[in-house]
Amino acid sequence: MISSVMLDSGPLGRIAYPRPNPAIASWFMNLLEANVTVIIPEISDYEVRRSLLLEGLSKSISRLDQLKETLTYLPLSTNIMLKAAELWAQARRQGRPTADLQALDGDVILAAQALQVNAIVATENVGHLSLFVKAMNWEQISLDN
Repeated sequence: MISSVMLDSGPLGRIAYPRPNPAIASWFMNLLEANVTVIIPEISDYEVRRSLLLEGLSKSISRLDQLKETLTYLPLSTNIMLKAAELWAQARRQGRPTADLQALDGDVILAAQALQVNAIVATENVGHLSLFVKAMNWEQISLDN
């Protein structure tokens, strides 16, 4: 039985839409009804929020703000950023970079946040994240995982 799920920007953006598609809405409600802790990491909030601001999607921004108030919000910290730097360097040394050399690399920051709380990452980008943490496509995460 899973106890906590951390949302990558893809699923978070889908849920933040004022009228999310039925599949993700059902999946999300199932988690909440089963008392799974759903975590919004600050890096995902940033990635979703910047896109919503760029597009002027004020209803989605309001929904994202509501989600931050009702779900567990995990802010960034110095320890998380230090761990993210370690993960970034580790991936580079192994010849498995997850982003361009000059990129901030949100995936390693998200992975560091997930490691801090031992959460499964619900994503649409399993490849990069699974180098560091348990990551699954959100559609494949069920209460039995």
